Amino acid sequence: MRLFVIILVAFVSAACTQQVVDSDLLNNQEGFMKLTSTAFEHNQSMDKKYTCDAQDTNPSLEIFDVPVEAVSLVLIMDDPDAIKPAGKVWDHWIVWNIPPSTTIIPEGQEPSGIHGKGTSDNLDYHGPCPPDGEHRYFFKLYALDTEISLNEGASKLEVEQAMEGHILEKAELIGLYNRQK
Repeated sequence: MRLFVIILVAFVSAACTQQVVDSDLLNNQEGFMKLTSTAFEHNQSMDKKYTCDAQDTNPSLEIFDVPVEAVSLVLIMDDPDAIKPAGKVWDHWIVWNIPPSTTIIPEGQEPSGIHGKGTSDNLDYHGPCPPDGEHRYFFKLYALDTEISLNEGASKLEVEQAMEGHILEKAELIGLYNRQK
């Protein structure tokens, strides 16, 4: 019995030590990249002022913990709920070659970078404008290990193809909007 207790104590002690080591490693690691907004919380409603029903201005976005090896950032905002039967996604905002030192995109201001063409033929932010019910708007931020060599007006598909094999990290923020409320 005494041998069993000694083995049990050794096992528990080793498990506790391993937990402390793992916890310390996690606490000392750099955080994963994050994208937030002071205008709305993740998976919460966006104010009307950021939509086609009002000022149609972009909300402020804050960027945290970009990997130190990032060479550029890509921002894509799209609405996967817009044209479900056709299997398409409505592209609202596409910007690449954003400097990795960018920590904030102020409300109503376009980030530095090259702008792609959205579904509405827009080169700048085009806010939520759902034809029916509540839609989800995905703000996706990618940290890349390179810059993208595309001209202004490229499509989201072209940008996504150029990003292949170069994504270091991705962060996502989802805003909701319902015109019928």
